[in-house]
Amino acid sequence: MGLSVVILAAGQGTRMRSDLPKVLQPLAGKPLLAHVLACADALGADDVCVVYGHGGEAVQTVFPATGVRWALQAEQLGTGHAVQQAMPDTPSANRVLILAGDTPLLQSATLNRLLEETPDTGMAVLTVDMDDPTGYGRIVRNDEGISHIVEHKDASEDELALTEINVGVILCPSESLKNWLASLSNDNSQGEYYLTDIIAMAVADGVKVHGIKADSSVEVMGINNKKQLAEAERALQARLVDELMAEGVGFADPARVDIRGTLSCGKDVFIDINAVFEGDVYLGDGTTIESNNLIRDSRLGAGNVIHSNCHIEGASTGKSCEIGPFARLRPGAELANEVKIGNFVEVKKSTIADGSKVNHLTYIGDAEIGSGVNVGAGTITCNYDGVNKHKTTIGDDASIGSNVNLVAPVSIGKGATVGAGSTISKSIPEGVLTVARAKQKNIEDWTRPNKKESK
Repeated sequence: MGLSVVILAAGQGTRMRSDLPKVLQPLAGKPLLAHVLACADALGADDVCVVYGHGGEAVQTVFPATGVRWALQAEQLGTGHAVQQAMPDTPSANRVLILAGDTPLLQSATLNRLLEETPDTGMAVLTVDMDDPTGYGRIVRNDEGISHIVEHKDASEDELALTEINVGVILCPSESLKNWLASLSNDNSQGEYYLTDIIAMAVADGVKVHGIKADSSVEVMGINNKKQLAEAERALQARLVDELMAEGVGFADPARVDIRGTLSCGKDVFIDINAVFEGDVYLGDGTTIESNNLIRDSRLGAGNVIHSNCHIEGASTGKSCEIGPFARLRPGAELANEVKIGNFVEVKKSTIADGSKVNHLTYIGDAEIGSGVNVGAGTITCNYDGVNKHKTTIGDDASIGSNVNLVAPVSIGKGATVGAGSTISKSIPEGVLTVARAKQKNIEDWTRPNKKESK
């Protein structure tokens, strides 16, 4: 039997106090809805429908090619009404799994258990026990299973004392769901069509309703405000770090690391405090990430040491490189093996070959640097003429003195030496010493200006 997943994502999220639709609020670097879609994808569903409403165009723009179908809930008339919008194009032969777009911590293992433990013709509700169930629909059971779900505002005093709650995940056959939805009424305190009313309908039709409990209330928590969003962020970060530690990654403090994307690590990787990883990041065997680093969409080879306070984006390194502290690798920075990038050095769209060193206070942009090169402090590749970018090429074993301006396009030959303080605008052949400075002039009878007195 096929599986349809219907994700309810039409809520405005007024408690977020944000112009951004609730399901687009970021969690670990991705929108809330992206986490739910990833969970649905892991289930192997052959049909996924997102019910959208407020900010729908923005939501569709963020997910332009996900293979989902979209259903508009133009009026917010309740969860039952929302599911109704998805059903016309839902295959009647499928089972339907209903999820909420603001419940991003749900794991596919839990939902697979729900699918496996429920007969194809049966119904199941995912539940959880909560110490404080205030505001949530209560699960009412009888000897056969769940008899019905009552919303908090409609619950009696005895029902309010129940601690098992509905988390908004329901599984049932598509054809039955369509029939039950057609019979929904909005005769309740909210004047809405409650999806949970189909539970009593199923029981009346002789369908057993299975209540399957999630292992943790954290996994099924809904996100309605920025406080809950922050709590979910910490919970997800803890989960991601636990997974990495199980794979052998070492952390100085697991609570002070943020992974906003995908972090893959080799053996014997160590990560110090306040490290942030965004996008797709790979750390090779034996790499050490010191404190206060941001690494985004980069691949770092084995044995690298990233000293504190570096910003690395769209870069790649070979083996045994040393970077920082206070270094910046911008997109297109490609370092080979045993390259040293020191403090306050910026590298952009440049390749640096084996064993070269750029140690201090230097900008390398649009350059190709050979092996065994030493670039002195304060050197700049002047790559921009105000309109276009130009390339600088430095041959193997060249030595560039301090405070040198290399005005691109320019080439420095293999084994050449450039004297400190030079401005180089013409290419230099192999093996020569080049010094390009203005003639020094000493003025003997010069008097330093005095500071003017303020009036």
